[in-house]
Amino acid sequence: MTDVLPAATLPERGSGDRVLAARSGIAARPSVLFVSHTGTMSGAELVLRDAVQPWTGSTAFLFEDGALTDALRGQGLEIRLPRRRTSLAALRRDASPLSALPVLGRLGALVLEIARAARACDVVYANSQKAFLLSAFAARCVGRPLVWHLHDILDSAHFGRAQRIAQVCLANLCATRVIVPSEAAARAFVQGGGRRSLIRIVPNGLDLDRDPRPAAALRAELGLPAGPLVGVFSRIAPWKGQDVLIEALARLPGLHCIVVGAPLFGEDAYAAHLRDLVAKYRLSDRITFLGQRDDVPRLMQAVDVVVHPSVDPEPFGRTLVEAMRVGVPVVATDAGASAEILDGGAAGTLVPPRRPDRLAAALSELLDNPDAFAPRTDLARERALSRYGADRMQRALADIILQVAGRA
Repeated sequence: MTDVLPAATLPERGSGDRVLAARSGIAARPSVLFVSHTGTMSGAELVLRDAVQPWTGSTAFLFEDGALTDALRGQGLEIRLPRRRTSLAALRRDASPLSALPVLGRLGALVLEIARAARACDVVYANSQKAFLLSAFAARCVGRPLVWHLHDILDSAHFGRAQRIAQVCLANLCATRVIVPSEAAARAFVQGGGRRSLIRIVPNGLDLDRDPRPAAALRAELGLPAGPLVGVFSRIAPWKGQDVLIEALARLPGLHCIVVGAPLFGEDAYAAHLRDLVAKYRLSDRITFLGQRDDVPRLMQAVDVVVHPSVDPEPFGRTLVEAMRVGVPVVATDAGASAEILDGGAAGTLVPPRRPDRLAAALSELLDNPDAFAPRTDLARERALSRYGADRMQRALADIILQVAGRA
């Protein structure tokens, strides 16, 4: 038997139910099985937390327990966990398919457990690659339509060739829809052999409140240094490019930086490398590692610039939207969806990836004359509020699920 964690007391009908009522026109809603391979809260899991709001009473199958369990239970979902806990951390993005052999039996058992849970639902919704790979077989076994929310760019910078081929082939065979957050992610899926007809682009959406206090007051409360201050807000991972920012700071005397995030998925060696770089450039008095935080919007409002230095294409860039919504200037590398979000640079500053010299120049220009960038920051806030709200995302995803379930 699969472990079942009871759902929280169901909330009164709210905005999520109004989304469904406006679209379905029927009292009986389709039941959705949301599948995630991790219980850790990162970008994709934050999207899932917001996406499930209209689906109170549905079910989430999580491969492991964690913060996501509480978040989804709080949204009124019934939580199912595998009978036997098995970590899939060894199945990395760039690993050989042979790495799955030691846990092949366990993967088969997970497929059967997902299939049993799916039998009681109308739609299966996979929220990650690992979740999709197993859900594809499970959904096919019980004849349920499958939605894959693809939060990554399927290219050689992020995945091994065998993994890309397997994912695209399974999507073409088993997925009813593939949801991506950007045109950049859609383009990579199609270039990898995926069918364009499967794709639906739904930009990630989020809601957050802006603290009305000035940045100086927030800095004092948060214990942050005075003077020019920039921040990078991403999980610690090589492709997120925190090392490039450190090298840029070595060219900018007097500039302080906070690094917010943690190595959530086994990137501890890279985290150690960052600290070695800080020591190498003698920057320990100017760079502060704050780890994983739950007060990111306030921290963003306390800095002068938010830097997004990814070295490989971004499928979306949630931290870009967060910074835009709270009215903080953004400098980002022109890779993947960053240019889409920043309107080609009209709503922020774009620099080439892996170029600490260009990043340093952009930061120097912005910090030397912040008033000149104020119109760009105002445009960014308006763009984020109009295009990247949680309600807009929920409505688009609800439409897709209802269509897949045949209830539109």
